[in-house]
Amino acid sequence: MSATADHAEERTSPAVRLGFQPEQVVQEIGFDDDVDQELRESIEEVIGSDLVDEDYDDVADAVVLWFRDDDGDLTDVLVDATTYIEEGGSILLLTPKTGRDGYVEPSDISEAATTAGLSASKSVSVGKDWSGSRLVTPKAAKKR
Repeated sequence: MSATADHAEERTSPAVRLGFQPEQVVQEIGFDDDVDQELRESIEEVIGSDLVDEDYDDVADAVVLWFRDDDGDLTDVLVDATTYIEEGGSILLLTPKTGRDGYVEPSDISEAATTAGLSASKSVSVGKDWSGSRLVTPKAAKKR
């Protein structure tokens, strides 16, 4: 494969587009049978290691949070997730797309993020069934 093809592949990788970088520690919360395996594998490929699970007892550089409407209170889950990340880290909040089981209204995401002290910096389609919102701490948002 040529260097040009490698760079083209990097630009199209969902994990790269979402801001994941090599050697980051990424914690995954809310894993279940319905998650997007291709996205998980893409993130692991970029960071060069497996995602760590909810039992990880150190701080992570980022959190991947799979959340469905019946998973509880989104604000509480986001507040808890912020305790797992480094200051300036980000949370990739993944919710089912419109019409899918567990769909979460964008207004609910915005309200929960604001209440949890986070800012939504990017919203993207990350697969056939999932949408992603990249949430950052206010300190990280000011750096941009």
